[in-house]
Amino acid sequence: MERSVADFDVHALFRAMDEQRTARGLSWAGAAREMWDLSAELNARRNDHPIVGSTLVNMDKRGASTCQHVLFMLRWLGKAPEEFVPGVVVSKKHALAAAGPDRRLRWSLPETYAALDAERERRRLTWKAAAEELGCGPSQLTGLKKARYAIEIKLAMRIVGWLGRPAADFVYAGEW
Repeated sequence: MERSVADFDVHALFRAMDEQRTARGLSWAGAAREMWDLSAELNARRNDHPIVGSTLVNMDKRGASTCQHVLFMLRWLGKAPEEFVPGVVVSKKHALAAAGPDRRLRWSLPETYAALDAERERRRLTWKAAAEELGCGPSQLTGLKKARYAIEIKLAMRIVGWLGRPAADFVYAGEW
């Protein structure tokens, strides 16, 4: 089973978006609008706040983004999250679910927590020991149980790498 706890490269994702944006003659606002419009029917029903250009630009400045925001970007690029994790050999198992205009890609935090907890128990690790292996604090892992919206993409990808599973196992095309 392939296991990797390497960090997701947010800057590489930004460069890929910038290359695509430039090739299509878009501003950052235009790229964000295209990403948002991939779920136009769902967005119209939900009346959500759209993703905006500054979200995209600021992720490069911070070197961070949430797993949910990154899914907008990956969908627009047609890429799997593992394509931005050094050392991972990407295959068909990494492909994300297809989502029509009535859906949005979502990261299932409850499923991520359940798989993490099961693997931790299988390996007879404390939360502290698991956190040490994942390079984070124990509360970041236990907090997944109650997380409502998102976690940082680097931690999400470290977790799935530690589990030896593709991110696609935890991503679905949802109505929210």
